Amino acid sequence: MTIKRVIIAQHERALVWKNKTFAGVLEPGKHWLIAPFSDVAIQLQDLTVPEFDHPRVDFMLKEAQPLMERYFDIVELTDNEAGLVYKNGKLAGVLAPGKRQLYWKGPIEVKIEKIDISQDVDVPARVAKLLARASQPLLTRANEAISSIEVPDTSVALLVVDGKFSRLLEPGLHAFWKFQRTVKVELVDRRVQTMEVSGQDILTRDKVSLRVNLTALWQVEDVVLARSALQNFVEFVYKELQFALREAIGSRTLDELLGAKGELDREIQGSARIKIEQHGIRLASVGIKDVILPGEMKEILNRVVEAEKVAQANLIKRREETAATRSLLNTARLMEENPTLLRLKELETLEKVTEKVDKLTVFGGLDGVLKDMVRIQVPAT
Repeated sequence: MTIKRVIIAQHERALVWKNKTFAGVLEPGKHWLIAPFSDVAIQLQDLTVPEFDHPRVDFMLKEAQPLMERYFDIVELTDNEAGLVYKNGKLAGVLAPGKRQLYWKGPIEVKIEKIDISQDVDVPARVAKLLARASQPLLTRANEAISSIEVPDTSVALLVVDGKFSRLLEPGLHAFWKFQRTVKVELVDRRVQTMEVSGQDILTRDKVSLRVNLTALWQVEDVVLARSALQNFVEFVYKELQFALREAIGSRTLDELLGAKGELDREIQGSARIKIEQHGIRLASVGIKDVILPGEMKEILNRVVEAEKVAQANLIKRREETAATRSLLNTARLMEENPTLLRLKELETLEKVTEKVDKLTVFGGLDGVLKDMVRIQVPAT
């Protein structure tokens, strides 16, 4: 026989095994065990870690149920229940459905809140924020139990449970149980977005190759309809705009394109809108940003424009010359019909000439100046 001394600290308990059979629990203090040394085993347990995990726990519960209930809080969850673990009044973890967990009765007070998850996928709002924004190590355990998403105020989200659409999620924090189901959340931006359809090489009706860039503004209005009909919103809008652009340009000549850009924008928008808006997407506006010509075509077009401008300048010049000639003709007719007007014109001309003459000699007096033809002789030098 062997006498064995065992000291149990205040925060400890000891499991006693005799001949590999559970024999009891030792509380704090000094204990003497009398038995063959090889037949007695002591396992110290730290109560600051209240969870009790042991490979023989099922056997211990079956063979020593009253003793186990004295020292442990025994939690049994059904397949439709999840457990929220509170330690000293603070949320500390989550238990999965069907879980059995034992907790030491000791300095840490443990309480379990059982939640039925068979009908409701949502985590209660009062604990969703605590689990979704917890710090380690609770965050790790929470991530295994829940799926959370924070929907911004510019978006909505679609909740899909086990592959089936459930409902729309408004802006805010949402959390869902992962247990026994597959939860997926799809975020959709509700703001007006810009679509660039760039670098499109298209032939006009008169076989001119153009490179065209288009810009469009679009917005998802009916999220449920758009999701049910389309696999990818962005790709669908891009393709429809591309098709409408090619159809509009391919049906026009180069001159028609360059002369009616606003009409072209309206036609593209009208054609694409019919196909896009029936799927819950609003097409706000469409505009061609750039029309890029090949190098040789650009030179030809520049020469045509230059020739047109030269012709316009010549036409304006001829119009001015014609107007001036017509004015002179009208003036001559007036002077022919009115001698006094002719004489006034002569005097006006004489006034301009005398401004440049240093000395002027007048014969015949004032009557000669008023009535006779003025003759100006420049003296020889």
